[in-house]
Amino acid sequence: MIGFALHTMRNRTAGFAGAFFALLCAAALVCACGALLETGLRGQVRPERYAGAPVLVAGDQNVRETILKQKGEGEVKAKVKAKPLSERAWVPASLAGRLAGVPGVRSVVAEVTFPVHAGGARYAGHGWESAALTPFTLREGRAPAAPGEVVADAASGLSVGGRLTVETVGAYRVVGVTAEALDSQATLFFGTAEARRLAGLLGGRADDMVSAIGVFPEGAPTVVLKGVNAVLEGTNALAYTGDDRGTVEFLDAEKARVKLISLGGALGGTSLLVAVLVVVGTFALSIQQRQREIALLRAVAATPRQIRTMLGGEALLIGLVAGLPGTVLGVGLAFWLRSRFVDLGAMPPNLDLVLSPFPAFAALGATVLAAWAAARISARRTVRIRPVEALGEAALRRSGLPWGRLVAGLLCLGGAVTLTLVLSTLSSEAASSPVTMLTALVWTIAVALLGPVIARVAVTVLGAPMRAFRVGGHLAAANLRAGTGRLAAVVTPLSLMVAMTCTILFVQTTMGHAAETQARVGTRADHVLGPRVPEAAADAVRKVPGVVAVTEVLRTSVRVGLAKYGAQGVTPAGLASTMDLGVLKGSLDRMSDGTLAVSETAADGLGVSVGDRVALTLGDGTPATLTVAAVYTRGLGFADLTLPHDLVAAHVDDPLARTVLVAAPSVDRAVLAAALRDHPGVGVLDRVEAIVTPANAEVNYVAMGLIIAFTAIAVVNTLVMATTDRAREFALLRLVGTTRRQIMRMLRWETFAAVLVAVALGTGVALVTLAAFGAGMTGSATPYVPPVTYLAVVAAAAALALAATVVPARMVLRDRPADVIGARE
Repeated sequence: MIGFALHTMRNRTAGFAGAFFALLCAAALVCACGALLETGLRGQVRPERYAGAPVLVAGDQNVRETILKQKGEGEVKAKVKAKPLSERAWVPASLAGRLAGVPGVRSVVAEVTFPVHAGGARYAGHGWESAALTPFTLREGRAPAAPGEVVADAASGLSVGGRLTVETVGAYRVVGVTAEALDSQATLFFGTAEARRLAGLLGGRADDMVSAIGVFPEGAPTVVLKGVNAVLEGTNALAYTGDDRGTVEFLDAEKARVKLISLGGALGGTSLLVAVLVVVGTFALSIQQRQREIALLRAVAATPRQIRTMLGGEALLIGLVAGLPGTVLGVGLAFWLRSRFVDLGAMPPNLDLVLSPFPAFAALGATVLAAWAAARISARRTVRIRPVEALGEAALRRSGLPWGRLVAGLLCLGGAVTLTLVLSTLSSEAASSPVTMLTALVWTIAVALLGPVIARVAVTVLGAPMRAFRVGGHLAAANLRAGTGRLAAVVTPLSLMVAMTCTILFVQTTMGHAAETQARVGTRADHVLGPRVPEAAADAVRKVPGVVAVTEVLRTSVRVGLAKYGAQGVTPAGLASTMDLGVLKGSLDRMSDGTLAVSETAADGLGVSVGDRVALTLGDGTPATLTVAAVYTRGLGFADLTLPHDLVAAHVDDPLARTVLVAAPSVDRAVLAAALRDHPGVGVLDRVEAIVTPANAEVNYVAMGLIIAFTAIAVVNTLVMATTDRAREFALLRLVGTTRRQIMRMLRWETFAAVLVAVALGTGVALVTLAAFGAGMTGSATPYVPPVTYLAVVAAAAALALAATVVPARMVLRDRPADVIGARE
């Protein structure tokens, strides 16, 4: 039968084109996701700024927790888990002197790093003494010596003698320009004393702390590592060499790797499930079109096993032929995804894509296996009919639903209901996101399995109004009634596309709208200052008569254990006058330097209430223990944890307040602006517009958009196959007097019915999923669905379906009816 399969494929290339194209796209998706996953697991970040330092001493950028597990009787296994910090961990400056005394060390160089905003650009500020860490050399001019002098890098466009105004600090004169420039970070160098002063002002760090220490050994780095590690024992510092130095330079590298692991795994798994669903549908339609051929083989004594072997062999060959070029496309797709993630800031540019044979082999194996499984599942009923019934079965094409498929559909329906209930209880986005996509997929699989039943119900409902439209509507209703199996095959990918698109889009809008609403309702301030407000500017506003309260707001993230929580640092005094967090227990009036407020979601997750102590790790790794002063409801609009501003400001890389809320009902905007005249760049608004965009929304759109594109391709694939298979039907209609225009009108009616059913099913799946997601994440089961966006999704699905039906139909109708009728049975 394998030889027969090869012969069949050679003579039915058009019939296998749809399955080939679906498998090609599936292989590309799985390969690209595998490359992202491997990059997250094994990727390394090349150092730039620290490339000249053989050994780098810097803070441990991870929170570590030792977990004890009982392995056997009396045996305990300790496992250390680590999660990345959100801010830079600094180390004591005194370590430099101790490291200089290690045998074999030639010299050490300590540096400070702080953000500098000047001339509308963002720079990394350093002291000139640390230029050797790259190394930087002077192209012209000299090193900075006085407090008002600065050296700019070669890419800054500045020249010696120029002036540079640093926000919140003042003007500096450019005294030198370097010969080098870094690809990913613009750099400014100040004098040593001035850099330490600015690190405290702009970086919130004490004079006795540094961001890194470069160690220059006499020989190979391995010679001095033992001595260096001995000095660092008992401190929060670690020694980094090779590409590990890049993780210290690019703090978001580790977060990007974790994100790639979760994204690659989730996207790859979702892609594989979607691919299997799409490929099963494609093979089912292909086998349905070959039902007479298979029936004839059964009638001439071909056994079910031989038919299965033939179909399985065809599937394996198609999977292999499609998988090979698909993996090549997948590598290109992985490079495109990496470039998009870098552009969106989700990946550092120095995190190179890791390529190995494993993603390609995995994609090829998954493609071949999916093709074989799809063929076996799709042919299950066809190959089991008795030879004497084979031709009759093929001629009638009964639309009854087999018991096995019915049971599988009901089981999937039960699984979808269970997942929906679970989703409605999840309040963490990290936990709910994969469950959300899985819930939508399982609902869609249930719809696909029960498709013929749903199609018969839909035809019954839509048939009566369609028959009112004479020839086109009457013919369409008759065709749909006779071909419910074909309608179900067309509706499945269409409903999948609508369901996935709506779920991906409206999960983000639901979260964003809930956060925006909470922030808008919870903000009591009359004015807001921004976008970067120094403490001196906030103090100047406090002195204005009529100002009731001034709240400085900083954003960061902290960890309780290994769990990560978004946090805001706020000025405790007068907080209730500027911010209404929706307090459930306790009071914001209790907020002080040793307290915090927690959202209801965080309180449930941590198991704490008012008066309890919470041990947490601040953004730079500093431990702190605070007492819960209040529990509030508006965690989405503000943050899960609310901490004292001064505590947060001392442990973040950029301590300037992002916004300052001002409660001053009787004070005019002009009065506040006058108070800020010595602080250019700080603006005053009449009202607060708290617009919150979910983190990584763009990244999620790019990643999940690939699945939407894949399902769109599947829609076109299925519709083209279904339409071209009807060539004899169209020819017969034309021979009995039906015109081309009437046939095209009939097809438009059928497409309209298919789109209507698919949109209803896809929308229903998305709404059920979004309602459960919203109930868990926002406390409301009503999702936020922008009408224009939803109509755009429906219009895109309708346009795609219409184009995929009309174009092949016009090509089929070009042939003479008599030639088509005589061509094949």
